[in-house]
Amino acid sequence: MTAAAPGCRPRASSSVPGAAAHPDSPPSHAADPAPADQAVPAPTGPSGAGVPLPGPTTSGPDASDHPGAVLFDRDDTLIVDVPYNGDPRRVRLMPGAREALRLLRARRIPVGVVSNQSGIGRGLLTEAAVLEVNARVDALLGTPLDVWLHCPHLPEDGCGCRKPAPGLILEAAWRLGVEPGRCAVIGDIGTDMDAARAAGARGVLVPTTRTLPAEVAAAPDVCRDLLGAVRHLLGHPSTVRRPL
Repeated sequence: MTAAAPGCRPRASSSVPGAAAHPDSPPSHAADPAPADQAVPAPTGPSGAGVPLPGPTTSGPDASDHPGAVLFDRDDTLIVDVPYNGDPRRVRLMPGAREALRLLRARRIPVGVVSNQSGIGRGLLTEAAVLEVNARVDALLGTPLDVWLHCPHLPEDGCGCRKPAPGLILEAAWRLGVEPGRCAVIGDIGTDMDAARAAGARGVLVPTTRTLPAEVAAAPDVCRDLLGAVRHLLGHPSTVRRPL
């Protein structure tokens, strides 16, 4: 797996229980949120120190068809988007999020979040605020996710971790001990699908009001909601419609 470009490493968030313009999307999209606490530099992957964790184990009659890991975009995918939000009290799960996670946990499929958080680079958020929001998401879900990664950079920084670049997905896959090609990425805009494609992962789009028609048309799979997307990945393709 390729590591993030030098000087542009995704930030890892520690799990702690407890329709404005969206600069993290293409100019035609709207909204970006974020949370905080403290950030830890991400390892450089297989080229750096450390040994990848063993791959996950899934269970069930057709477990071999299940993804090795599922990675969610955060804002407007896992939680309701509140632009540049650093207040954990404003966090709300998207409908079906808790049940979607339960289904994946029941099959022992690792889960994580890969998120652009340019509010940090813009000076509108702190790393601490991002981690606090992430911790609130874990608390609302009832169990910590296995990996949280976010890119704090601006679009013009040209980093290798900001979606649509594949850095966050590649790093998350390495941390989880899963080949990128066995990962699935669920997101709400084209940059999520482009990042999945660049990493060799499978993309599933769950459109919102800010998703462009062209992004829906270009997505490999489209589901009406988050729970439907997870069920689709687990072998229930009847939940998918193209186009919506």
